[in-house]
This record gives sequence, structure tokens and C-alpha cells, in this order.
Amino acid sequence: MAQDLADVDIAVVGAGISGLTAAYRLREAGRRPVVFESQEAVGGRMKARRVDGWIVEEGTETLAAAGYDATWRLIRSVGLDRNGGVRKVTSLAGVWRNGRAHAGTGHWFGALSGSGLSLGGRMALSSLVGEIAGSAGGFDTRHPGQSPLATRTVASLASGRDRELYDYVLQPAVATAWAWDPHRSCAGPLVSTMLSTRGLLGWRTYRDGMDSLARAVAERLDVRTGRAVTEVKDTDAGVTLVFADGQTVTAREVVLAVPAPLADKLRPGAPADETPFLQAASYTPMMRITCLVDRPLMPPQRRGTPAVYAVLVPEVEDGYVSGVTFEHAKAANRAPAGRGLVSILTARRATRELLDAPDAEVLAALVPRAERYAPGLGAALRQAFVHRFPHASPEASPRALRLQSAFVGREARAVEYAGDWVYQRPSSEAAVQSGEWAAERLLSRTA
Repeated sequence: MAQDLADVDIAVVGAGISGLTAAYRLREAGRRPVVFESQEAVGGRMKARRVDGWIVEEGTETLAAAGYDATWRLIRSVGLDRNGGVRKVTSLAGVWRNGRAHAGTGHWFGALSGSGLSLGGRMALSSLVGEIAGSAGGFDTRHPGQSPLATRTVASLASGRDRELYDYVLQPAVATAWAWDPHRSCAGPLVSTMLSTRGLLGWRTYRDGMDSLARAVAERLDVRTGRAVTEVKDTDAGVTLVFADGQTVTAREVVLAVPAPLADKLRPGAPADETPFLQAASYTPMMRITCLVDRPLMPPQRRGTPAVYAVLVPEVEDGYVSGVTFEHAKAANRAPAGRGLVSILTARRATRELLDAPDAEVLAALVPRAERYAPGLGAALRQAFVHRFPHASPEASPRALRLQSAFVGREARAVEYAGDWVYQRPSSEAAVQSGEWAAERLLSRTA
């Protein structure tokens, strides 16, 4: 018979960066959190592995010098800002058009060069930027649904403007980064993020891999990996967690730091004022194929333009590959000297068709297709890893944004939540913010 685990003060379910942040801030306040993680490693969507000198990152992550206040607080708390733990990304993002990558998407260089846009496209983009700038003070990253855009979709921003604005700016921006369908996802989270981070300026990366912050925080906590929770229920003794092996643990309070669909499934008895948002907070899936290559490949570009590390591939150009990143151009230590690391991101159609397919089928479908963006990829490929994310990014649907403010404004309870879905903004900053928020709410119950 399975034995009950010892009771704990606060149980945090999920060792992604939101759960780790919540646990860290609670521990700072004198509480005794225990983090339970179903996987064997911490980091969630920010996990990484080390393979023969390569740092293989499972997700995609950079952090901005501006607009990432909660993340920088956490970085400084664990000393990761010292000794070069965070490095500047000197290469740029670029959009694919006419057989090459055009550097400068979201950057001042792109504003000068046009980043592949025609005159009509540039005028449409300038018109949109002007419209947004006039109401910039009304955007709040924690309440994107209350912005001047309300629940307008990303696609609606291009309505009545040159088609290039949708095809070569908005659609690739949200599809490559967040796997969004511009017709389903709201523009508020995108615009509030761009305003807070000042576009794609001043971006940074972790020297030792995207899981660096998660690992540094976890080292200071009681984290128990390989502990999958299957149910969370309120009892007279507190909140009981049921594990996959039948064991249970009772906690005074709990933070559910998992994607909203999983939180809804784990806690079928959630209060009535929580379930509407939990069920509305849908996710988009994505796949990422990381290729270890025997030389530092780069995308085709016009001579004399800044190097591109992330190529955004518009749906009108492909429809199967949404982006290709050259990790060695973002941070040289991602690959051994003279080698390279290239990642392929799937477009929505490829994700639908390949999410459950064997790795060999995925590679056969995507590596040849990515050859045009990374010439020589097939011949240079030494090893590849397929990463699947059924819950890649909060979708930020109109319904979710309408319900979000009421959810974050409800009274604090014994079970709280953390994750970037709380703010409907797919980013590590939103995840860290939500972890701080969950900790503050639990601490307010005993203040």
C-alpha cells in the first residue's frame, strides 16, 4: 500500500520558472515550500541538455534589458548577473523574403532598411506604429485585455492596410515566437510586450543555457523531481496532492504552476469563479527540432547587413516551417568551436500533422524543407532532437482576455496559480511575474 508523504507547509506543483519563482519568494518570506516536478529536470519550457559540447535548448528564450523587471530581480537575487552569466545578443532577428533573410525585424536597423518591406508595407507599418504610440500609456502587461485594443485580434491590426503588414510583419512575428493564429489571438499581449521591451532592442541570453536561471533558483530550494501529481483536492486538513504512484501529501497551501488546461484537470473542484478563466486559457502547440551540425551554418543574406540569428518565415513563404534559429549566432558557446546549432520551428499545419509522429518522420519532413533557410543543413547534420510542446504558448483568445482581470482580482485562497497564462502573455517575464504574484497572495493570507 502506498504510504502518505510527510505534510508540508506549501506545495508548489511544477518546477518551471513560475513555480520556482513562487517557491523562492515564499522561502525568502520565511515559509517552507516544497516543489514537486513530474519531469526529471527543472525548467519546464526553459529546459536544456548538454550533449558533447552543445547546449541543446528545448524551447526558445531570450530576455530583454527593459520590460523584464521581475526576471532581473530574480537574476540578481541568485547572483546570475555577475561574472558574465547574462550576455548581450549582438545578432538580429530577420524576416524571410525573396530568397533571403532581411535583418532588423523590430529593430532600428529594420526601420531604416525596411527589413524586406516595400514602400507600401513600410507606410502601413508606420501608420500602425503611430496609432499605437498615441495610446501607449493605456497598455498594461498584467491586464492586456484592458488595453486600448481590448480584444481585437492581431489580424485586425492589418485591416484596411497594405497586405504586407499582415504577411511579412504581424503573422510571422506571432507565429514564429508564439505559434499563434493571428485571427484567434488578441493583439494586446503582443503590443504591451513590444512597448515594455522597446521592440527587439537590447536582448540578452543566459551564458550557460536557457535553463540557467531555473537551475540557480532550484539549487536554493527543496525540489523533488519525478513526482507527477494527478489530483489536487481541498480537505478538512488542508489541500491534498495525489501522486501518480498513489502517495499523497497534505499542504497548508498550494501553488499550481502548470499550464491552465492541466491546472483545470488537476483540480476539478476549483471554485466557480476560477473555472471560466481556467477553461478559457487555451494554449497553442509547437514543435522545435534542434540540429547539431558540423559547421556554423548561416542563412542567406545581402552582403554587408547585420548577422541574423532568428529567421521569421511568413506563412505565405512556406506554411510548414515558421522559423529557423541559428543558436551559435545568438551565443557562440551553444556549439563547440567550428560547429553549429540550428533549430527549426514548425508552422501550425506541420504541428498538426507531426506532433504525434515518430521522430524519423518529423526529421524527414522538416530538415529538407529547412535547407533553403540553412543551406547545407542536411549534409552538415550530425544529430537531431525533436521537442514537442502540446502547451507551448497561452493563446490569448478574446474570451480569455475578457475573463483575465476578474481572475487575477479574486480573493486570495489556499490554492493559487502561476504561469505565463495568468497574464496571457507568452514570456518568461510573465511567468516570473505570476510566480511573484502567487507568493504575494499566499503571504497576504497570513499578514
